[in-house]
Amino acid sequence: MSETNQILEALAKAEKPCGNKDLVESTGLEKKIVSKHITALKKQGLVDSPVRCKYGITEEGKASLP
Repeated sequence: MSETNQILEALAKAEKPCGNKDLVESTGLEKKIVSKHITALKKQGLVDSPVRCKYGITEEGKASLP
């Protein structure tokens, strides 16, 4: 599974928006990698930020999961 998919999966399973620390814990990826992917996913519209420094998956993000 790609790093991007790991992050999207973690967000899809979360009951509320997650911070970077939560995503690092649930994916096992490094903080830098999570941050880089979150930025890219936000630009693609797959992730949003309903609360400052917290991230949630969008409908498009859910649809992109395998």
